[in-house]
Amino acid sequence: MPRENLEGMSSSKTTPRVALLGCGYWGRNLARNFHQLGALQLICDPALQAAEAARAVAPGVELQASFLPAFQRGDIDAVAIATPAETHFDLARQAIEAGKDVFVEKPLALKTADGRQLLQLAATHGRVVMVGHLLEYHPAVLRLREMVREGQLGRVNYIYSHRLNFGKIRTEENALWSFAPHDVAVILRLAGEMPQEVTCVGGSYVTPHLADVTVSTLRFRSGLRAHIFVSWLNPFKEQRLVVVGENRMAVFDDVAPADKLVLYDQRVEFDGRMPVLQKNGCKPVALSNDEPLRMECEHFLARVRDRQTPLTDAAAGLRVLQVLEACQTSLQLNGQPVMIE
Repeated sequence: MPRENLEGMSSSKTTPRVALLGCGYWGRNLARNFHQLGALQLICDPALQAAEAARAVAPGVELQASFLPAFQRGDIDAVAIATPAETHFDLARQAIEAGKDVFVEKPLALKTADGRQLLQLAATHGRVVMVGHLLEYHPAVLRLREMVREGQLGRVNYIYSHRLNFGKIRTEENALWSFAPHDVAVILRLAGEMPQEVTCVGGSYVTPHLADVTVSTLRFRSGLRAHIFVSWLNPFKEQRLVVVGENRMAVFDDVAPADKLVLYDQRVEFDGRMPVLQKNGCKPVALSNDEPLRMECEHFLARVRDRQTPLTDAAAGLRVLQVLEACQTSLQLNGQPVMIE
């Protein structure tokens, strides 16, 4: 997708004024981007260490130890939430009810019912709510979406993703909730539909009852299948998405130093009744060098200005949440299939 189509047209040149809640490991990256875009008005974080980090990436921006000013002040148009996942629902709810537009890091919430409530609140209050599914703003994923939409791969039959690393190990959320939202979001976007059924299996080796490794399988009504393998107990880092179409195949390797998206001209043809493999080589796909997080932040600011629906809106966040919740249920049932309404 071209950059100008992603950002869209703005109805106003005025830069929205953003308050950032949480300036920890990931919040610092948001602070840097919103500050460079001239939108960051306020950083709220009760931790002294976070405040010091904020001064380094966003010099001159006002700091507060409480979240309340972000909701109460009239000079704040929007709130960006980069706090622990268990706080997302309550902070987003407060922001919407205070009349603020909301950017919330993934996941939207931890329960489908809470996600649905945020969706309804946003509609009632006329607020923009966008979820930080960063991978959807990666130039490789945007180009891959174009290729699928244009039929360059033919019918998509199978998708798989591997998101593996050694650490960072969490003790509050498992690997499914920490790593898989990225890939669930992209797979749902490429599929253009929700899965009928999911299964998920995993293992807990560091913290009891907290999965360090999971494999999720998604089955779609159209016949498409997908699987997602995530782990923070892997000896090397791998972030790879493979899309297998009837005519061609595409590989997005986010760890590759160059040529992150490669198109393989490979398919199966039939000579009479005999299947014949056609291998016609591969070629890298040209991509822009835009930083995905910068594009995501720009997209949010544009949607606050023009009041249009973000690419990763609350409805998209809710769909990802439904799949994650179904996978978690299957994981707790030792891999039994779980249907999605």
